[in-house]
Amino acid sequence: MNYALGTRNFCTILMSSKKKNSSALDFFLASKNMHWIPVGASVFATNIGSGNFVGLAGSGAASGIGVASFELNAIFVLILLAWVFIPVYMAAEVNTMPEYLTKRFGGDRIRICIAVLSLLLYIFTKIAADLYAGALFIQLALGYDGDQGEFVSIFILLLVAAGFTIAGGLSALMWADLVQTVLMVIGAVGLMILSFRAVGGYNELVRKYVADEASGNASTCGVLPGYSMHLFRPILPGESDLPWTGMLTGMTISSIWFWCADQVTVQRVLAAKSLTHAKAGCLFAAVLKFLPMYLVVFPGMAARILYKNTVACSTPEVCSKVCGSKSGCTNIAYPELVLNLLPVGLTGTMVAVMLAAILCSLTSIFNSASTIFTMDIWSKIRKQASDVELLVVGRVSIVVLLAISVAWVPILRELRSAELFVYVNQVANFLAPPITAIFMMAILIPRTTEEGAFWGLMIGLFLGVARFVLEYCFPAPLCSLGLIDTRARWIKWFVDDIHYLHYGLLLFLVTFAITLTISLISQPTPATELIKLTFWTRHNVNTSEQPEVQEDKDAIIETELEKRLTNSCAIVLLVATVSIFVYYA
Repeated sequence: MNYALGTRNFCTILMSSKKKNSSALDFFLASKNMHWIPVGASVFATNIGSGNFVGLAGSGAASGIGVASFELNAIFVLILLAWVFIPVYMAAEVNTMPEYLTKRFGGDRIRICIAVLSLLLYIFTKIAADLYAGALFIQLALGYDGDQGEFVSIFILLLVAAGFTIAGGLSALMWADLVQTVLMVIGAVGLMILSFRAVGGYNELVRKYVADEASGNASTCGVLPGYSMHLFRPILPGESDLPWTGMLTGMTISSIWFWCADQVTVQRVLAAKSLTHAKAGCLFAAVLKFLPMYLVVFPGMAARILYKNTVACSTPEVCSKVCGSKSGCTNIAYPELVLNLLPVGLTGTMVAVMLAAILCSLTSIFNSASTIFTMDIWSKIRKQASDVELLVVGRVSIVVLLAISVAWVPILRELRSAELFVYVNQVANFLAPPITAIFMMAILIPRTTEEGAFWGLMIGLFLGVARFVLEYCFPAPLCSLGLIDTRARWIKWFVDDIHYLHYGLLLFLVTFAITLTISLISQPTPATELIKLTFWTRHNVNTSEQPEVQEDKDAIIETELEKRLTNSCAIVLLVATVSIFVYYA
């Protein structure tokens, strides 16, 4: 009965939001006519998929509230997106992020490199992670066991998500995201209340968690850190999972890529009907980013207390029996709450909420990935492609991405990181900082040239891939196995002593320095070729195209009232966010 109700609710969401698309612009950018409410809801829903439900709750169960700093940090970056990046993207009239780099620097090599890298990042950090998290939830909910059960669960996810993306396009996805966001928030609020009630309230949750009453065994492995209720944590290697210096630097750098230079997010904001609606949508998404800390992270901590022998297991033998992973089972924290804490009759509804979260994330990624492949790669191969051809290629590319992502899931399952959220952010900090540096310099430093950007990007990516390979080819032995670490000393230093957030900062600085140096010794870009392509020239007009450009310029102009309203809301959000950081410092 529970699952029948969930299936009915889930299908209702899909059917109510489906919309026919007749052009490439509608399929990829919803005709650029979206209201700020669905824009903000879609941006939030795209980020809070099953990977975040599973990952945030799992990291909360493993080490406390520190992981919430990623969500709070996003509020600052969303405001940066709305006030710095989006005005330039709209003025430049671009559909994809690689397309902006082509207009800014000329040539296609940077555009194609960024497009390919973005697709790889989607596979490693988005699609495969969401498939793994979603399959984990469905396995537990429906009682599927083993590898066969995992792939059956993945097939269910792919069948629904790909079908909806191929049929609907961005407009349908954004309206679906609005409905699904409402469902997710309502369901998560209910589960949060039940979680707090089960452990005796917020104060008891904190007391029991800090006192490590959640430990399911006497092993020293898996013991909670003393800073579990703090956002700012020690910086010395090995002393904390999220050093405060990395949180202020590397975390912000990877967040700028995710929110300001990643197609999945920016595509939704570019669909807004005007700059004011784009800003308001970002502010709405920023308000919603206050929720995950309380709706997901704290319930994850409660799950560790309530399910000591499963979520809090720390011996390989026990964990392997519970969830099939020797490195830990904190990733099952949220599914355990859904399946065991909700009263009869509501489980099916919450299953629909989780399926909605999965759908939000996967369909958004599929649509954005197909946009990048079609607009940035296929359009260079077939310069005269018709709208029909672009639509067909976009939909076929989704199928190809699915096949590659499914092949990566078993590898992801075998990785030694017990926390899904940690894995996703590690990969992002190895690959994304060079992209962040190039986009920030393109928008803020007019002197940046194509030669500097290309070689800075290439060297930065080489260093990032080097760390990626060492991180996952030479992992430290699990604490619970009691094995001697036989890795070379330089590998231990490079992988263990340089935190991935600090490494992200180093990648950003190296890319920035190389790009700036080569740019200064190369031929500068003529001022006439920078019109509407940097933050400082976004309002400039090319006199030879005066009528058309003036009309485009009006699209990014705000009235004084609109400016005052959005600026005031942004200031309030910044103050509220800083206050939370100070309270939980």
